[in-house]
Amino acid sequence: MKVVAFSGSARKDGNTANLINHVFSELSKEGIETELVQLAGKQIHGCIACYKCAENKDRECAVKGDVVNECIQKMDEADGIILGSPTYFGDLTTEMKALIDRAGVVSRVNDFMFKRKVGAAVAVARRAGAVSVFDSINHLFLMSQMIVPGSTYWNIGLGREKGDVEKDEEGIQTMKVLGQNMAWLLKNLHR
Repeated sequence: MKVVAFSGSARKDGNTANLINHVFSELSKEGIETELVQLAGKQIHGCIACYKCAENKDRECAVKGDVVNECIQKMDEADGIILGSPTYFGDLTTEMKALIDRAGVVSRVNDFMFKRKVGAAVAVARRAGAVSVFDSINHLFLMSQMIVPGSTYWNIGLGREKGDVEKDEEGIQTMKVLGQNMAWLLKNLHR
């Protein structure tokens, strides 16, 4: 089994990646392979609503020249998907939104190719707004017929500067429980 995660942060190895790695540590303890893709520094464009993906039905976005099709392929091959984003002006980053829009349409027009995969959102905020990020990511999962495990709270951590989330004990504990629940769910789905 494998879980792929995408960090939508503009900062490589920032707070979003840190929180995802806490989830990964629990998945790894259960023998689940993990891979982190950081969108920082990568070119990614929004959906242009051309709907060529609906015509082609080849499990790819028709817009080429950026990282999205590589991400969609990784999502398609994985059993679980984690999407993480910091909070920018009360919602997700533009990079994460572009990935969600394009991967979501490709999934839907290809017979819901993410159907019954396990999906988890991870959000980071300096102070507030992370619930909107958490909600926006879960829209993709729920509209794609994916299964979303819970934790002891919303999957949110607090921090601004790199490493600040490591001081958020409740946030870290929430990520660990999320990883445990995600592992349990994956193992029970793949018995």
